Amino acid sequence: MHSYLNTSRPPVYCPGCTHESITAGLDRAMGSLNLPADKTVMVTDIGCSGLFDTFFNVHALHGLHGRALTYATGLKLADPSLNVIVTMGDGGLGIGGAHVLAACRRNLDLTLIILNNFNFGMTGGQCSVTTPADAVAGSEFLNQAEIPVDICGIAESAGATYVARCSGLDTNLHEIVAAGINHKGFAVIETLGMCTGRYTKKNRLSPSVLQQMVEDLPPKSGLVARNQRPEYGERYRELCLQNCRYPEPVTVGHQVDFPDYHRQEIAILGSAGMRIVTAGELVCHAGLAAGMNVSMKNDYNITVLRGQSVSEIQISPRKIGYAGSTAPTVVLALSDEGVQQRKKLFATLSPGTFVLKDKSVNIPPCTAEVYEVDFKEWKIAKPDWALAALCFLATKEQAINWEMLDIALKAQFQGKIYLSALGIADKIRCAMATL
Repeated sequence: MHSYLNTSRPPVYCPGCTHESITAGLDRAMGSLNLPADKTVMVTDIGCSGLFDTFFNVHALHGLHGRALTYATGLKLADPSLNVIVTMGDGGLGIGGAHVLAACRRNLDLTLIILNNFNFGMTGGQCSVTTPADAVAGSEFLNQAEIPVDICGIAESAGATYVARCSGLDTNLHEIVAAGINHKGFAVIETLGMCTGRYTKKNRLSPSVLQQMVEDLPPKSGLVARNQRPEYGERYRELCLQNCRYPEPVTVGHQVDFPDYHRQEIAILGSAGMRIVTAGELVCHAGLAAGMNVSMKNDYNITVLRGQSVSEIQISPRKIGYAGSTAPTVVLALSDEGVQQRKKLFATLSPGTFVLKDKSVNIPPCTAEVYEVDFKEWKIAKPDWALAALCFLATKEQAINWEMLDIALKAQFQGKIYLSALGIADKIRCAMATL
């Protein structure tokens, strides 16, 4: 059995620190399993536990405080053949608690070793999530107002399939760690230890006290029977094979010639529920069908079903560098909410700008050419106003024509929805014939 320890960078801890015993135990566990060094990764957190990656001759990744499990997850999913071992202190445990819970739920094949020495030893001995309420910590009375976390109990209830707890000085530590590494699933191993640089200066702690603490807590000694289930990575890949059917990418070729096409900026100003984004996508598709470059920028509330909905589209024979609207050539004013969101835009409009507004919508004074329609009188439902406005543009050959729009409609819609869109187009043609 060989050692994985880096002889050019031997472990250096405070005298009496339990981390040294844990380092040796981990090395012995890895040796007993004969792990290939080139297939083993040590992922470490911030703090004294974060030194582990420098002490072993294996691959290593040292990241942000509390985030070690996120990196480990990415590594394991990217290369399932890796043996990924994570070391984390009780400081990182508290800071990255949500990641610990997620790892327990997933059951990805990772081994997490928590080096619990009851304080933030590297930054002054402040209390952590595991500091006993009666301990003296470097953060005054704060730990007296909280109860310490039982991470093993939490891990078990969150779904971890292997949970063990022991003293960092336990003579069987290497066996417990080896069993965790060998386990196919997420393994949590909590080791209780002494921080001689900070914690034990003000709190009585010894090997026998550590062992008594372990015995006083609910026993956690390995497999959690009720949580046993398939390993996440294997299950994920199995489900992908069963369920992932990727559609063929939609390609839009140059199908329509629109002679002397000039760069267009179309601003569609509406509200949630008016299918403004869909209308913007139709305009983009129509532009692509004419062999143009297109861009689209949307603005809508996070509530989705309430508030403004604005789409700004550019169609240009040249490359587009900025997606926002700076000098609109076409404005579709379909709701007061959308207009209010872009009211400053109207002061910049030129006399050549084409503005289409519904009768119910108020717009600020502008010098543009304004067309007013009454979609309600034309018996067009409000969710269809944006599409109706595009049909109006196509009839006027403003930015798009009917051939471009029809190609876009066929690409976006199918069956009854496409026929319904054609019905709206017919209503607009008939209505405009009477203007």
